[in-house]
Amino acid sequence: MQTRYLYVLRILLLITDVFLVNAAFIFGYFCYFGFESLAIPDSYRNYLLVSNLIWFFSSSLFGLYRDFTLEQLVNIYRATWKTVVFHAVLFVFYLLFSGNDHMSRGFLLTMYGLVGFGFLLSRFAGTVFEFMLFRHFKVSRSVAVLGRNNTGLKLAGFLEKSQNFKFEGFLNEEESYYVDGSGTLLPSACREIASAASRGIKDVYVSLTPERMPEAKYLLEEAERQCVRLKFVPDLSASIAAPFTVSYMGEFPVISLRKEPLENIENRVRKRMFDLIFSSLVLVFILSWLVPIIAVIIKMQSPGPVFFKQLRSGRNNEPFWCYKFRSMRVNNDSDKVQATKNDSRITPIGRILRKTSLDELPQFFNVLIGNMSVIGPRPHMLKHTEQYSAIIDKFMVRQFLKPGISGWAQVNGLRGETEDPKLMESRVEHDIWYMENWSAMLDIKIIFMTVINIFKGEDKAY
Repeated sequence: MQTRYLYVLRILLLITDVFLVNAAFIFGYFCYFGFESLAIPDSYRNYLLVSNLIWFFSSSLFGLYRDFTLEQLVNIYRATWKTVVFHAVLFVFYLLFSGNDHMSRGFLLTMYGLVGFGFLLSRFAGTVFEFMLFRHFKVSRSVAVLGRNNTGLKLAGFLEKSQNFKFEGFLNEEESYYVDGSGTLLPSACREIASAASRGIKDVYVSLTPERMPEAKYLLEEAERQCVRLKFVPDLSASIAAPFTVSYMGEFPVISLRKEPLENIENRVRKRMFDLIFSSLVLVFILSWLVPIIAVIIKMQSPGPVFFKQLRSGRNNEPFWCYKFRSMRVNNDSDKVQATKNDSRITPIGRILRKTSLDELPQFFNVLIGNMSVIGPRPHMLKHTEQYSAIIDKFMVRQFLKPGISGWAQVNGLRGETEDPKLMESRVEHDIWYMENWSAMLDIKIIFMTVINIFKGEDKAY
């Protein structure tokens, strides 16, 4: 629930942060180059525009101005430093790979020194302001809970932790019925609602099991007579054992028994934007010169095409053409038999490509097309999808996501040959964990882990 405080905080935080980023750039320029001329060159004005665009992208990627982040100070701090660091990385990459090598390194150090100092000061001032605000003004919304069941207890724990609410406690000492057999509200329930009104509590949350929802009508009538807002939280803990989330499709509440952050359209857009930017950088600054070199070596060692394409299982189990550098001699078993250790079909350059995972680089074309992501479950041959879906429970759950060039299972050592069903079960468990715990920061972590593994080399890469 968004309070007025959260709404104002989002606007103030966005305005002050953008001001800080621009002020650090402009003041850093004059501090480093001097104040002889008050005019900033056109090239640096363009850099300032790029800096702003990168800030909006980075803050969106890490959800700096989202309700979840703004609800707790620690979330704001965490999202802030991630955004600042990622801004610096992207800005430096832009300067390095766009041919703007005349940008002064001293200016960059000055600018980011001011950015770091500015955000430390800003967040400290914000913390002090918030402390004074909550201490001397009634910013938090007074709320109480009616119903001491499992859901009511969990709700109370959430309200106690949230700085936007002042939890006044439970209105009843134990869970009880509120309506008698004749459909009349019990005096005890009337007294509890009246008590909330007299204490200045404006919102009362009531947790009811599905069979007790008819009581809601009588509780609501009494609450509105007392000028108290009543909000109902269904207690489904006894009916549904697994964790679940509730969303709305029009006027219909929909219960999902599996958490999927990427079902949120905003998260999907963030991930897609990251995929497009990251894959474009790889294609322009790495594959543009690496492909010709690898292509020449592949053609020198064996006849056949440079690229190998194969039908793989994609999102929602839809097949797509997956591209790789050809690492084997041309053969008729590539779509049937998986590569094994000391496989005679693999060429000398192919062994190097597979060991370093460089054979997967053409899949950045798949990412640009949109049938793959930078990070996600690895796509399998159609034959393997059919084979393992018949013997491994929840195998097809991994197909809810776009496949990735690298994934959580791969950076945890679960790559290569998958003849052992137990190995595949573990891979599926890791893929499902990734799906249920996705975040932009997790994707970046997996990218770093993938790069580290490339330089280390992997035993199962053959």
